[in-house]
Amino acid sequence: MKLQHRIIGEGKPLIILHGLFGSSDNWQTHAKRFSEYFQVILVDQRNHGHTDWSEEFDYDLLAADLQELISDLGFEKVNLLGHSMGGKTVMRYAQLYPDTIEKMIVVDMGLKGYPPHHQQILKGIDALNATAMDSRSAAEAILLPFVPENGTRQFLMKNLYWIEKGKLAWRMNVEVLEKEMPNILKALPEQEVLVQTLFIRGGLSNYIIDEDISDIENQFPDSSFVTIENAGHWVHAEQPEEFMNAVLEFLLR
Repeated sequence: MKLQHRIIGEGKPLIILHGLFGSSDNWQTHAKRFSEYFQVILVDQRNHGHTDWSEEFDYDLLAADLQELISDLGFEKVNLLGHSMGGKTVMRYAQLYPDTIEKMIVVDMGLKGYPPHHQQILKGIDALNATAMDSRSAAEAILLPFVPENGTRQFLMKNLYWIEKGKLAWRMNVEVLEKEMPNILKALPEQEVLVQTLFIRGGLSNYIIDEDISDIENQFPDSSFVTIENAGHWVHAEQPEEFMNAVLEFLLR
């Protein structure tokens, strides 16, 4: 599938992949900083943002989409950065196409499977889908009981757009994402990958706990870890300066 993308800056390519329910828009501020050093490619994965929708959705397909983009852009080697679901996409890509990667950053995502934990968000989305969705303020009021954390709620609402006058719609393919949640949460295959990789985790997040590190090192033996304190799963949004400094120190050294 052809991925919608935007290119900012010049230099070696750095491709950034967003997480579940996200889009390339979430990374514009970071891309501007990174573009001082790299040619940054901001990507919408399938069923997200401005990229087409599909009934099929798993990490092999997401990795194949990324490979098609890299081939279309004529890159021999790239740097990759992926957050959450995007982190699993780049790890699966590294398992399948390791020779095309210069360096890779995985943001707050492990190799393991995760238990279902998006139930409240999905309930809020379903509650919105059951209404006319004719104003942003009304949409936010419906989401509020399900998603009380303001940052997460605003993150979700960035997916709403005016499909016609007086009618809001989702840019993400909610039906397929909900159906394929077991595929999104499942563990990646066990496979050693010799790619220089930085894992960045939030100190307040439980996506990568201390007990996970040895398993990650077994499959990614050329890996290093940075923990950013006072940050949860959206580490790049909660502590942007520390996050960007960690990324640049790794990529530029």
